[in-house]
Amino acid sequence: MAKQALYKVVFINQNQVYELYARQIFQSDLYGFIEIEDYVFGEKSSMIVDPGEEKLKTEFADVKRSFIPLHAIVRIDEVEKEGPVRMIDMKPGSNVTHFPFPPIPRPQPEE
Repeated sequence: MAKQALYKVVFINQNQVYELYARQIFQSDLYGFIEIEDYVFGEKSSMIVDPGEEKLKTEFADVKRSFIPLHAIVRIDEVEKEGPVRMIDMKPGSNVTHFPFPPIPRPQPEE
């Protein structure tokens, strides 16, 4: 039986850096988005509870599929095994920043 791929996805959302693991990642039919499905959260001992991981589990509990804008993706890695999922606040002076996009000029109506 072939081993199913596992991906580590790092992206920015509301001044926080998310590090999650998923089994399915592909380019969306929505232009400029990546689709992420089949989130993987570690099965830890019931005695030890990681509050960060529990917060992410709760946030993505009922999510079937996420559409992440391409400019929010920091990195996608195919990995052998999962690690801890994290949500890290971006601090001023951090080396992770949004990719700058100039405003899109709107066409002027013809008179």
